[in-house]
Amino acid sequence: MNEPRFATGTGGGPRPSTLDESGRLRVPGASLYYEVRGTGPALLLIPTGNGDGGPYTPLAEVLAGRHTVITYDKRAYSRSPLDAPDEGADRVRADVEDARAVIEHVAGGRADVLGGSSGAIVALELLTRHPECVGTAVVHEPPLASVLPDAAQWLDFYAGLYRTYQDSGPSVAMGVFRERMGMRGATKPPDDAQLPPAELAAMLARIRANHTLWFEREVRAYPALVPDVEALRPLAGRLVLGGGDTSRDDFPYQPNRVLSARLGIPITHFPGGHVGFVTHPAEFADALSALLTRQHATAEMRRRTSGR
Repeated sequence: MNEPRFATGTGGGPRPSTLDESGRLRVPGASLYYEVRGTGPALLLIPTGNGDGGPYTPLAEVLAGRHTVITYDKRAYSRSPLDAPDEGADRVRADVEDARAVIEHVAGGRADVLGGSSGAIVALELLTRHPECVGTAVVHEPPLASVLPDAAQWLDFYAGLYRTYQDSGPSVAMGVFRERMGMRGATKPPDDAQLPPAELAAMLARIRANHTLWFEREVRAYPALVPDVEALRPLAGRLVLGGGDTSRDDFPYQPNRVLSARLGIPITHFPGGHVGFVTHPAEFADALSALLTRQHATAEMRRRTSGR
């Protein structure tokens, strides 16, 4: 159990954090940093392209009264160092196996999962490859350019973005990326959900350092991944395609339109845009918890009906 720390509450004053445990999990080739909050059904939050679990903290704090919330840093990012360089590795598969290992270690082998952006791609692949360890997978705006009718154009954009990074550096390339993704407004929590200043500064420093990793490890490969739609069909009852209320016209929303049509399941809308889980943590938490409660009730009814 960690020493108590503090987060900012709705009234602007400090309140005890819900952090119950932090630790490290040894996995092949890396050491994963993770945090656990709360009690109730286990819920794993898979990091976005910045690789850091910290941006999920305000969401996790709200959810902790209803769920056991697990956050972690992806391998190679932030506080989860590699043991050795992994050039040429299948990094999506490695991220999937890491998520599975965290679920096994913390939740006993099964958890609900939320993944945003690049993390949504990992969540989708986790459900596909290890359905036994996933209750419900909430896949929020995965940037799967591969499934779009104009896939070639979008993959060219990502290739050009990588060249911009090489020529002009990560800051310039990130500006191009944010504009094209429709991320024009604030992408931080509201003032009443901000982390304590020292913790916020440390997280932002980690994320800035991670930008180069994202360009080198993910920016071309993750959008090009082709999901196994046929393998997902029998799992559709445990798959939630999430989209932001305010991002329906932006690129990251569009892959779920295609998956929705191909799998015959609706898009479930959440407060905010592409990173609504960061910008609207309280509202997003309420919507997510209500959805997972319904999913659990439906699953229990199916088990009773089937006699298992």
